[in-house]
Amino acid sequence: MSRRAVVIGAGLAGMLAAAALSPAVDEVIVLERDDLPDGPEHRRGLPQGRHAHLLMAGGLAAMEDLLPGAGLRKRLLAAGAHEIPLGNGMVALTPDGWLRRWRHEGPRMVTCSRALVDWVVRETVLAHTGATVRKANARALTGGSHRVTGVVTAPADGTGPEEVLDADLVVDASGRGSRLLHWLDGVGVRGVEERTVDAGLVNATRLYRVPEGAGGFPLTVLQANPYASRPGRSGMVMPIEDGRWLVSLAGTRGGEPPADPDGFLRYTLDLPHPLVGRLISGAEPVTDVHVGRSTSNVRRYVERARHWPEGFVVLGDALATFNPAYGQGMSVAAMGARALAEEVRRSGAGAAGLARRVQRGAARPVDAAWAVAVGQDVMYPATRGAAASPADRLVAAYTRRLTRAATGSYQAAAALWDVTSLLAGPGRVLRPGALLSTLTGPVLPPAAQPPLSRAEWRTVHALDRTGA
Repeated sequence: MSRRAVVIGAGLAGMLAAAALSPAVDEVIVLERDDLPDGPEHRRGLPQGRHAHLLMAGGLAAMEDLLPGAGLRKRLLAAGAHEIPLGNGMVALTPDGWLRRWRHEGPRMVTCSRALVDWVVRETVLAHTGATVRKANARALTGGSHRVTGVVTAPADGTGPEEVLDADLVVDASGRGSRLLHWLDGVGVRGVEERTVDAGLVNATRLYRVPEGAGGFPLTVLQANPYASRPGRSGMVMPIEDGRWLVSLAGTRGGEPPADPDGFLRYTLDLPHPLVGRLISGAEPVTDVHVGRSTSNVRRYVERARHWPEGFVVLGDALATFNPAYGQGMSVAAMGARALAEEVRRSGAGAAGLARRVQRGAARPVDAAWAVAVGQDVMYPATRGAAASPADRLVAAYTRRLTRAATGSYQAAAALWDVTSLLAGPGRVLRPGALLSTLTGPVLPPAAQPPLSRAEWRTVHALDRTGA
């Protein structure tokens, strides 16, 4: 008997779920209500798509595990993505000083537009699996509280009759706008715990043409300070495809960046260091300023539900969303899809208890990312949905001490890279080498200025129109 899987959502999480399921079933249908672009273009159903997205090493490794032999990394780089070594390809100002640049490269992350990631992943999945995309709107689940048996669909344009699409396995990967709780209620499943922690972050992003001679300038990050009892403000200059810089500013509630071009530049100059502003003041903008506000941390604890139906799995932003400032969402979605792939490979797509085991496996990377994002966001004074507990303050104190050590200790920096890259869980920072470095502090003195080479400083001075 043939088996069918239905995935709701053709974004990153949905296409990776399709890749996970294709070897285990006869047919994978991906439902998507949006018109999907033929190239790396922004689409309406991805509200944060215009802003900075980082593909961490752990996330890329999970994607390549899901698409063995497809050369996903090479495809991304061939399409114009950049690969940034965290050890020496990034200039970063933390709340406790500048991170040094080391001879060792450390983990690498990929930078490009979110549209490029989605397009390359979608094309790769469709080329290497039997999955198909169908334009339709998911209206409801069929089945009952013990088993989901399919999806009620309707034409995406709102015309025409509804149709029942039977499936042995349904995956909700419909993103931040998922109607998960409504759908579960429709099949008699209630009581799923949901938590929201909202620092009120606003993103403002503008694209610039990379100035002549600045093509090799490192990724530049000025991090927000969650420990200063005031709104967090940050800025980033990130190289992406087609010779462009994606410049993204972010501020928590009370410190939001403006949408007008003059205000955008002023905001960069008011950051803890004017480096971002000095760079872009002499660069040519190629877009307006785009503002985004869908940034809260939202988690649905489906792995804790007393009753969970067979045949139904939730992944990606439908399961958990994170403040995008921490760059974890794409990687966590990929790791959740890998958990799905491992389970269907181990026990088969129709095995009893499969959905529950997948949700427990997908919860592990969510736990790690949630700890990082919420552990920082609760420290901002106007955060809604949670306040810093004594345990949060203890973790924050250790994290801050580790970060301070990382400004002048390779051991501490390596631990920080592994955790932020999702190559290791939070326990990595308690291993003996990292623990000793954290306790003893930085070996080298703090850097008074950004750790730029002479050539990079010449680039800054050549572009600077601010007088800073």
